[in-house]
Amino acid sequence: MCIQKENYAKKPPKTTSYYTFFYIIFQVIGLLLLYSVYSWIIHFRGGFSLTNAKLIPNWHPLFMSIVLIYLFANAVLHYRSFRNTKQNLKNQHAIFFGCIISIIMIAGLATLNSYRFRPLFTNPAIPNLYSLHSWLGIITFSMIVLQFISGFWIYLYPKVAAQYREMMMPYHVFFGISSFVLAIVSGGLGFCEKIIFSLDKGYEQLPAEGIVGNCLGLLCIFYGGLVVYMVTKPEFKRDPTATEYQPLIEQH
Repeated sequence: MCIQKENYAKKPPKTTSYYTFFYIIFQVIGLLLLYSVYSWIIHFRGGFSLTNAKLIPNWHPLFMSIVLIYLFANAVLHYRSFRNTKQNLKNQHAIFFGCIISIIMIAGLATLNSYRFRPLFTNPAIPNLYSLHSWLGIITFSMIVLQFISGFWIYLYPKVAAQYREMMMPYHVFFGISSFVLAIVSGGLGFCEKIIFSLDKGYEQLPAEGIVGNCLGLLCIFYGGLVVYMVTKPEFKRDPTATEYQPLIEQH
């Protein structure tokens, strides 16, 4: 299939070392966030288990932090972090989000199914899908799925003309960043919700776990702000070439 070449205005040289500095900070903070969530569950919430009903819900904040915050952030920055890749970049981006969607579906189903375990540690049982955290989680997941489907069709399907890809790119970027921001907000609310349910009125005394929970929320928000800065800073934008729009399915 012949791919129409696109014209791109020349841009000033990129500050690669400047981006590398921010990328290292980004990875350190992301891993620190995951380690902090893990340590919080281990030291304050009793750890993890696949058989103990009281500990099964503890998997939710850890896996959602891994998938919906850390991996999502890496997927958002994938284009700017791996500048030497060409047509494979979009394929990797699609595979990245395909894995994220699959893991979120498994984690979400496990959370909904955990309702039958909740009478063992909350009486009465806490219902599903009533809080702002859960609503934002559903909206975020829906936006990710729509982004994945539309992105696959627009950028990897061979019959879509190059001019339409260029026209849709600002919308694809906008909704991708919006989805990530919603994921960060949902994560912060999730930490707060978990602390409130766990400590109840004890949260008012600001115990050690309350401080840890608040710090997790602040770290999550700072991490999200750093990612948005890196993905929107003009100097960090890569120069696309026509070869990057090679379709996933070749047409002869």
